[in-house]
Amino acid sequence: MKSIIDIEKLDLYYESFHALKNVDLQVPEKQVTAFIGPSGCGKSTLLRTLNRMNDMIPGTRIEGKVNIGGKNIYGDEVEVESLRKQVGMVFQQPNPFPKSIYDNVAYGPRLHGVRSKSELDELVEQSLRQSALWDEVKDFLKKSALSLSGGQQQRLCIARALAVHPDILLMDEATSALDPVSTLKIEELVQELRSKYTIVMVTHNMHQAARVSGRTVFFLNGVIVEAADTEQLFSTPKDSRTEDYISGRFG
Repeated sequence: MKSIIDIEKLDLYYESFHALKNVDLQVPEKQVTAFIGPSGCGKSTLLRTLNRMNDMIPGTRIEGKVNIGGKNIYGDEVEVESLRKQVGMVFQQPNPFPKSIYDNVAYGPRLHGVRSKSELDELVEQSLRQSALWDEVKDFLKKSALSLSGGQQQRLCIARALAVHPDILLMDEATSALDPVSTLKIEELVQELRSKYTIVMVTHNMHQAARVSGRTVFFLNGVIVEAADTEQLFSTPKDSRTEDYISGRFG
C-alpha cells in the first residue's frame, strides 16, 4: 500500500478547544478512504487540514506534520494556492459560481495561466465527461450554472475541481444535501474516478462508506479509534467503540 498522505502526531486547536488529538494516519494512493464518526468528532476538521482550509479560521493552531507526496504542507516554503491545485475539494452544499457552466469549469485553469481557447475547450469537455455531466449540458454550456439541479451542480463542482488536474480530491459530505438518485450518480462517479485520483470523503452515511471506500477511518472525540480496510472494519472491527457505532448503539 503506497501512501500519498502521511499524518504524524497531528494536534489541532481552535483557540483552547483541542479538536484533533495525536492523529497518525496514512492514506493510500488512488483509493477511496472514508472518514466516519458522529457529528463533531473531528473528521471534517482533519479533511480540511489536508488543503489548509482551517487556515481561514481565526485562532487555529496546528502541531505535527501533514506530508503529501513527501512534503510537509505546513512547511514555510509551501504555497497554499499550489497546494489547493494539487488537493481539490467538494463541499456539502453545491457551490457553483454565478457564472456559466463553461466558465465554472474553466475558472481554475484560467487562474493557473491557461489562455488558449482550444485548450480550455478541451479541459472543460474532459472535466465534464469525467464528472458524468457532459451529455446533460454540452448543448448549453453558456447557461448559468445556477440553473442546474442540485445533483448536477454538485457534479459541476467535481468537474471544476478536476479541471486543474489534482492528485487528491476531498469530499466533505458531498451527497448529504442531495436526493437518492443524485447521490447514486455521485457514488458511481467516485467509483470511476478512484483509478485516477486519491479520494478522501467524509460521510455520515455508513452504507455509503461501505459501498464506495476501500479503507475506512473511525473518529471519536478528535481521536482516530480505528483505521482499516472497509470490509474488515465493518465485519470484524477490533475496537468495541467501532462496533457500537456501526451497529447504531450511539452516534
